[in-house]
Formats: sequence, C-alpha cells, structure tokens
Amino acid sequence: MRAFVGLLLPDAALDALERVQEGLTAGRHVAAENMHLTLAFLDNQPEAVLQRLHQDLAEISAPPVRLSFHGLDTFGGKLPRVLAAQVQKTPELTRLRDRVRAACRSAGIDLPRERFRPHVTLGRFPRHLDAGQVDRVARYLAAASGFRFACDAERLALFQSTLAPQGARYDILAEYSLSG
Repeated sequence: MRAFVGLLLPDAALDALERVQEGLTAGRHVAAENMHLTLAFLDNQPEAVLQRLHQDLAEISAPPVRLSFHGLDTFGGKLPRVLAAQVQKTPELTRLRDRVRAACRSAGIDLPRERFRPHVTLGRFPRHLDAGQVDRVARYLAAASGFRFACDAERLALFQSTLAPQGARYDILAEYSLSG
C-alpha cells in the first residue's frame, strides 16, 4: 500500500490556502481535503509494516507544532511541476519529523535521506507548460509572494495514497493527537 505520514492542517489554514489558490489559472488545484505537510513518504509498504508503524506513531508524545507559512514557490526547475506554500523550518517541526522517521525505521521502513523542505502542495502543473502558462505562473507567484499565515498543527496522520488519472487521493488510515 502506498502511504505517507503527514500533519493535518486546521480549517483556518485550509481556508487561507484555498484563498491563495484562487489566483492560480494554470495547472490543477489540490483540493483542500488533500492538503497536508508530509513528514515521511513511505512508498509501497505491506499492511503488516504499516500496522507496526501505527503502533509506533501512537506512542509519539509531542506538543502541537507551530506552522508559519511564508510565501509560495515552485518545484521542478525552469518548467515547474508543483506549486507549494512554503513553511518555515523550525526546530520543533524538524524534531517531530525526526521522531516520525525514527518510528518508520523502527517499523522496518527504509527511508531515503532527503533534504527537508517543509511545504504544502497547492497545485500541480502538466509536464509541458507552454510559454503563456509559464508566464501566468510567474505573474501569480509575484502577486502572491507576500502570503503569510500561522497556525498550530495538532494532528498527525498516516495516509494511504491512491494514484488515479485525475490525481492522487489521500485517505486517512489513522490519526494521532499532538497534545504534549
């Protein structure tokens, strides 16, 4: 089963992110119910491994994490593939990510080393953007560069990711409260 662990966003954050999406006229918007901040992408895992991970994640005791959104960015180089809201990388967020990754390793999941660039994906672009679309994305980024928002993430989740032609669908397999 294709899965990942991420932070669930509070409704106020989802509302703010949907408002900032409104100006994007290129690509496909990510639906609010699919917005999250990924802490560990697990790729395909057997259900037994995910069950062990669920037990380890349930044992994590951590306070809510402050998320400070500060602008937008694209990933993919000159021809962007993804539009994302950037999140400040704080020691608290990094500690939580490290604890989640340790739980994954404890459950037997081999995670690749990767740089942590906290973000929430807002849109996805087709493989081949024409010059007009690239220009619209650049104008949108300039207009939305001042996007700022802060909130507390109080819930962590284990998600199943199902790929489909119209985009991925994320289903919550288990939720974990960040309360202390």
